[in-house]
Amino acid sequence: MSVTIALVDDDRNILTSVQMALEAEGYTVRIYTDGASALEGLTDAPPDLAVLDIKMPRMDGMELLRRLKAVVDFPVIFLTSKDDEIDEMLGLKMGADDYIKKPFSQRLLIERIRAVLRRSEASLKVKNGQEQVQDEELMIRGRLQLDTLRHSCSWDGQDVKLTVTEFLILQSLCQRPGHVKSRDQLMDVAYHDDVYVDDRTIDSHIKRLRKKFRAVDNDFGNIETLYGVGYRYSES
Repeated sequence: MSVTIALVDDDRNILTSVQMALEAEGYTVRIYTDGASALEGLTDAPPDLAVLDIKMPRMDGMELLRRLKAVVDFPVIFLTSKDDEIDEMLGLKMGADDYIKKPFSQRLLIERIRAVLRRSEASLKVKNGQEQVQDEELMIRGRLQLDTLRHSCSWDGQDVKLTVTEFLILQSLCQRPGHVKSRDQLMDVAYHDDVYVDDRTIDSHIKRLRKKFRAVDNDFGNIETLYGVGYRYSES
């Protein structure tokens, strides 16, 4: 069955060129020129993955994602302005799985799409019991509980909803509490591919993880930063 990719951008030149590139790779592509029309189409028929431009008329990409997350669940990659770091940070905070800066190469976008789809597919297989995980099925670290079989997370018994990328980063940190993981190590865990992502990507994911845990426990501080080195998980 063909994988369906949704493209949402008000720039018709980008839509046309990216659509042609993705269809050449065998993907089925649906295009939308604004957030409002995309909301209706993606809610009625969710794609396997969506690529959303952040800055659009009628409804921007972040508002579109917020509304979509309330009713459907599929991976999202944001397109963001080249020098707008705020867009990158907010995009990941909203629950996007990845982002790519404009202008971008079509080959890079295709590789990012493949990487996110692979992570999403692996997560779905685990949830459906089609794959046995080699790590412990239930990882308990103090008040934190990670269920690798179901890809679920809880803190003090309260569910914490994580994206696939966030779960993989947290799982890596929790495998050896107290041990520092560099950003490069976390990027390897989260992406697995020879796809370039810069340090800010991991930093943004960590900020989003902390925010999600602080939503259920305002005193959460178990993900520690060692400046210039990386991150570690503390059970204390």
